[in-house]
Amino acid sequence: MKISIDWLKEYISIDKTPDEISASLTATGLEVEGLEKFEQVQGSLEGLVLGEVLTCEKHPGADKLSKTTVDVGGEEPLPIVCGAPNVAAGQKVIVATVGATLYPEGHDPFKIKKAKIRGEVSTGMICAEDEIGLGQSHDGIMVLDTDKPNGTPAIELFDIKSDNVLEIGLTPNRADATSHFGVTRDLKAVYGVSTSLPSVDAFAVENTELPVEVIVENAEACPRYSGVTIKGVKVADSPEWLQFRLKSIGLAPINNIVDITNFVLHETGQPMHAFDMAEVAGSKIVVKNVAQDTPFVTLDGEERKLASTDLMICNESESMCIAGVFGGEKSGVKETTTDIFLESAYFSPDSVRKTSQRHGLKTDASFRFERGTDPNMTIYALKRAALLIKEIAGGEISSEIVDVYPNPIADFVVPVKYSNVDRLIGKSLGKELIKEILVNLDIKITEETEEGFVAIVPPYRVDVTREADVIEEILRIYGYDNIEVADHLSSDFLANFPVKDTYAKERETARLLADSGYFEVMTNSLTSSKYAEMVEEIDSSKNVDILNRLSEDLDVMRQSMVFNHLEVALRNINRRQKDVKIFEFGKTYRKAENGYEESARLGVLVTGMASGQSWLQKQQSVTYYDLMAVLNKIFVKFRIEGVQLEPLEHSAYVYGVQIKTRRGKVIGLAGLLNKKLCSSFGVKQEIYYADLDWELLLNLSDPKVRYAEIPKFPDVKRDLSLVIDKSVNFDTVLAVAKKNAGKLITDITVFDVYEGDKIDAGKKAYALNFTLQDKDKTLTDKVIDKTMNRLVKAFEREVGALIRQ
Repeated sequence: MKISIDWLKEYISIDKTPDEISASLTATGLEVEGLEKFEQVQGSLEGLVLGEVLTCEKHPGADKLSKTTVDVGGEEPLPIVCGAPNVAAGQKVIVATVGATLYPEGHDPFKIKKAKIRGEVSTGMICAEDEIGLGQSHDGIMVLDTDKPNGTPAIELFDIKSDNVLEIGLTPNRADATSHFGVTRDLKAVYGVSTSLPSVDAFAVENTELPVEVIVENAEACPRYSGVTIKGVKVADSPEWLQFRLKSIGLAPINNIVDITNFVLHETGQPMHAFDMAEVAGSKIVVKNVAQDTPFVTLDGEERKLASTDLMICNESESMCIAGVFGGEKSGVKETTTDIFLESAYFSPDSVRKTSQRHGLKTDASFRFERGTDPNMTIYALKRAALLIKEIAGGEISSEIVDVYPNPIADFVVPVKYSNVDRLIGKSLGKELIKEILVNLDIKITEETEEGFVAIVPPYRVDVTREADVIEEILRIYGYDNIEVADHLSSDFLANFPVKDTYAKERETARLLADSGYFEVMTNSLTSSKYAEMVEEIDSSKNVDILNRLSEDLDVMRQSMVFNHLEVALRNINRRQKDVKIFEFGKTYRKAENGYEESARLGVLVTGMASGQSWLQKQQSVTYYDLMAVLNKIFVKFRIEGVQLEPLEHSAYVYGVQIKTRRGKVIGLAGLLNKKLCSSFGVKQEIYYADLDWELLLNLSDPKVRYAEIPKFPDVKRDLSLVIDKSVNFDTVLAVAKKNAGKLITDITVFDVYEGDKIDAGKKAYALNFTLQDKDKTLTDKVIDKTMNRLVKAFEREVGALIRQ
């Protein structure tokens, strides 16, 4: 959701920079995912200046070109070749100097360079209005009537606006923040300042020549319906200020009436619809359900079959609009429209959500209605829109406001105890601060005692209905960062002791991964059923389907976290963070014979460079071994021994390993994801991924600490290079060594792997380092040589190895 900073400041007086506002909103839970500058004219006319044409003569080598000299305030005039038919000496013009970038209407941008045009040097460009984004005309260059000095930046000659726009990742529970005024409520609470909407006191009924009767047949799906008529409007383009406001948040202006309803929507969060009164047959609005499979043509020209549960806005004889979702082909405002009926209603979130999903229609209106709008905002929005229409499009308010609201929606009444506030937050904030925060959030305090109070929560806060919700509101405004972590929670001393608590083990592992440069993520358990089709091993028939889904893209519970993590990787890569290391403890879900199966998993993803840029060493891409190294740290941390690795055959991976216990239970998979899977998410770089069974890992962990005497006798190291088939993995080599070397071998490591033209095709070379030690005596050369010879013969016999000299 886009929020304009300048627009925001119309409702709250704060002297804060865009970055400060971003930080404050993110801290309260309205996460700002991006901040960008919106320019009314792309490029803000940078590099363009006022110039005066000193001389103008015909180009010697081209009939349609002119050779000019232009004073742009520098030491010497610029020679410029111009193709405009209206260029002449004495004109004041806009000049794009060398290095400036132009963004012409409907064409690709280009940079001005010094050039020779038909043999004549040209060091700039005299501009037409469409070439710099100030209009559509290309009949000739812009000629200005101004006494400003030559060289004046073009931006100072025109009223060019710019704005800073926030991209907020709005969570589904924050229905109250789907508008500019809604966002100011959080800023009001953070900064302790007041907010206000523009006054609508000037609203007055001028005549009653266009009365409309409203009948609501389904009050459950439409608890409140308000409307008013305006006669004699003139449909035209919106004024520049209104177009700029809409463009700044990514909306295309349509006409003044529609633009005003969109403006009020993004101002207040209240969706509205303007009906052409010529289509309101019988001057009657009926809110009802229609028969199953009734055909209806929507604004996009598509005929849809209605369900009997779809709520419709009808006139006396036919449907005009899908309530809260999309208008009909005939209902909208046209150029010929002169009289309108303005609708401002509160529709049931469940009703709108189901209809929106059924027809695959996602609109700004349905986005808000299905989350829950403010039932008490309908009248204000109606008056606000009516006054703007009178101001911009003319007309007269020609009916009383119709307001059908038989059962007013009550505030939420929530008892709160101070002791519970302190207990859940983990800190005593004091009664006065608690009350101040809630009052600033428009939550009233009543029935206060020494022990607590009753909070009266406005109905637009559909996410604040319990005591815990009220406490969460207090905490997010007070600031999560202001809650000190208790000393015992951060003690490294205690953290090193084995723990039985599952959550504590999860936190230990998280700390280990964080120390290795990984970031923890939390992703949605809902995902798209289409993802299951990308991986053969995922049985789509075992998907857990979602009823009353919020989105067609979130229609099932995930069977694997890999898709979520590819989305996270893409999000970071698209924001120029190509070195990604992430992990997540999460759940996966699937249908089972007797219901459903839930599994705790640990997903680990790594891609990009292994380390940051440094003059000390050359950057290297991460490899499979980087992933396995961090997994090995986890196994060591929890003293999990006997882990076995087997070659992996899996449609999601190019190569990798299946990680098993000694008894053959699968702990997880790890390896390089295949390019097809990654590219289907838009990821072009190599992704290494591990998916581990977290519950099994916890069961395998050994809490016992075993101690051994420090060896009194020195160890001995020997190297050996084996040439073996590529199909033989290191675990097999390790098993052969341990079986044949007895207790003398204390450690085996690989320090080099070679595949190339110096050995036969289908072969690879392992360079191994063996550590030998006897706890009872010093090893002699004879014993060492005997052990190594026994190993060589075992490798030759059991894995067909050749000893590489």
